[in-house]
Amino acid sequence: MYKEAPLTPTEACLDPYVRCALSGAAQTALGVRGSAVLAHAPQGCNYLVDGAFSWQDCDYAQTTTLCTKLCEDEIVHGGEELLARTILEAKELEISALFVLSACGPEIVGDDIVAVCEETQPKVDFKIIPIECAGFRGSQYDGIDIALEAMLRTLAATERKTIPNSVCLVAPHANANPTWMADLAWVQDVLAKLGIKVVATLTHETPLSELANTSAAECVLQLSHDAGYKAVSYLADTFGIEPLCVDTPLPVGLTNTRRWLTALGKRFDVEQVTEGLIADGERMVTETCRRRWPVARFFYRTPAAIVADATVGIPLVRFATEEMELTPTLVALRSVRAEAERLLNRELNDLRVTPHTVCGTDVYATRRSLETVRPRVVFGSTIERHACEGLDVPYVFEVVRPVRHFRLLNREYFGYRGILNLLECIQNEWSDRWRSKQRRYAAHW
Repeated sequence: MYKEAPLTPTEACLDPYVRCALSGAAQTALGVRGSAVLAHAPQGCNYLVDGAFSWQDCDYAQTTTLCTKLCEDEIVHGGEELLARTILEAKELEISALFVLSACGPEIVGDDIVAVCEETQPKVDFKIIPIECAGFRGSQYDGIDIALEAMLRTLAATERKTIPNSVCLVAPHANANPTWMADLAWVQDVLAKLGIKVVATLTHETPLSELANTSAAECVLQLSHDAGYKAVSYLADTFGIEPLCVDTPLPVGLTNTRRWLTALGKRFDVEQVTEGLIADGERMVTETCRRRWPVARFFYRTPAAIVADATVGIPLVRFATEEMELTPTLVALRSVRAEAERLLNRELNDLRVTPHTVCGTDVYATRRSLETVRPRVVFGSTIERHACEGLDVPYVFEVVRPVRHFRLLNREYFGYRGILNLLECIQNEWSDRWRSKQRRYAAHW
């Protein structure tokens, strides 16, 4: 398998697909219901929190974000006093927890947010959780891991009384599906049908009581290939919670969904139920395709590129190869996780395909790879649509963020309806490609 050589500093660009650690930590903290987020940062960095606010699909009327709005004086001389004053001013808020996130500037000058939080904790009624997540600590996926670790160490109960047939869901928000909440809802619905209790979701609309009860889970289920590995290891090492589906891609496509559901059925001894779910789901997909005639059949052995996060990108490889019978010639993932890279390699070896692969790609590396490979089909985002200009790529299926089309309704990629949602994206792009660009007649109304 050919692998992209590391970029030299002169070749690397500064327009990554993912944001910094502060953004990832804010995404995670804003998934806790009844809490507030305080960014110890300049006002510009606080826009990352605003972006995370929308990513968690928060209700602006029920979620509070604060910022110390550091100026030149605090960046030069330190802003601990301003931070303490801002925390105390939040006393009137009706919240159960306050997450204090630090940006690059205050960490560089040595602001100790942990000490400030410890000093002010007795003066307020809510729980204060400091998270040192300066942007220079890594990507948003690193920020998610940092925030999850801080939450588990601070909030998870140390006394453990295991709840039978229960799971903890980890990092559903580390997902480039623009409506990832639908993926989470599909997982929760499947687990309910299997009689499996969800003890906690880390994090989306998660009350503090769930965070405290995390250690009671019997198993942990990671819903991302981009983040959450450290949280899963912490739960396994600290509380003996069993990880599930570790070596299985997430349930995108027929084969991946069947494998994922089968693994859950075996672990919880509900194989008969999962077999019924699989049979019903596959019947629904095949019957729908027979009636609607998706255009996937026209792409047989067409060279294809997949440019996405690992969460969506890795399972898309099998979906593209088996369900659509495309020929993957490029797989470019936005993050670099050793566990995800090993999973990708296993999938490629099992499928016996040898695409050009890039882990931790950026826009420049993606453009260069597309120029080298020259695919006919690209699974990606609006960024790839622009990157393909001049390369004679007929079809760009915008399935991962950012996408041109605003979606008011959440549409999952996981499971059997997810297959149809992906096929619908493909169908629409195919029809757009062949739509006439000229007006052929004058309207009479």
